[in-house]
Amino acid sequence: MLVHSRKGKWGLWAVFAVLFLPVFALPLAVIVAASFAGHWSGAFPSAFTTEHYSAATRGESLEALTTSLLTALGASALALAVGTWAALAADALKRRGGVAARVWGRVLDTLFMLPVAVPSVVVGLALLVAFSKPPMILNGTSTIVVLAHAVLVTAFAHQSVSAAVRRLDPAYEQAAASLGARPGHVLWRVKLPLLLPSLTAAAGLCFALSMGELSATMMLYPPDWTPLPVRIYAATDRGAAFTGAALAVVLMAATLLVLFAVSRVRTRASYR
Repeated sequence: MLVHSRKGKWGLWAVFAVLFLPVFALPLAVIVAASFAGHWSGAFPSAFTTEHYSAATRGESLEALTTSLLTALGASALALAVGTWAALAADALKRRGGVAARVWGRVLDTLFMLPVAVPSVVVGLALLVAFSKPPMILNGTSTIVVLAHAVLVTAFAHQSVSAAVRRLDPAYEQAAASLGARPGHVLWRVKLPLLLPSLTAAAGLCFALSMGELSATMMLYPPDWTPLPVRIYAATDRGAAFTGAALAVVLMAATLLVLFAVSRVRTRASYR
């Protein structure tokens, strides 16, 4: 609801500050403060140090960050490809007009939302059981981690692209088809460019979710493919909370940098 009065606007800003600061901003500020703390025995940290960041940006920690980035990039690309295909296929089924086609379109949407309806640890267990025996053994490989992340984030790519497909004006496709363009040409040269802003937004969302995924990863990761969230959990579990905080800040910074780059691509795509 729009608020036009000055008092109403100030009231909304006050409510926003009261809710935002303690729930979102303050915990993040505490993590950042802890990453620079040498001791924390009172209300505020003491003994300012950057030693935790030295440990968080070299050796196994740097390797874990690289692993997280590669996993998130692979999972995002796979989720975007599969989610976009499913969204386009479901939209084509719904446009046919028949009852059976519309039902199959809804079934396809439901299937891609199933991983969101169950805990991620269940998805991890399902993949572990499914790919630990022939004909396809992925257990103990990096592939199963990327696959698990892709399964978990594909639903978000599918929903984002589906919403964009429903908003597309069919006149563009009809105009291209009337000029003799084949369906494949219409898809690559007309439809996908129009969907590019939504595709980049979906890719950014999938990447951010994959970077922070832990539950399914804990069940599947091999020793030579340890993502950064696992390192953060291991550090805090050993009592090294300040090192874990520094690792968390590095994870947030890397994720935000990639999301910023994706947002620039999305902005340029919107202006085209």
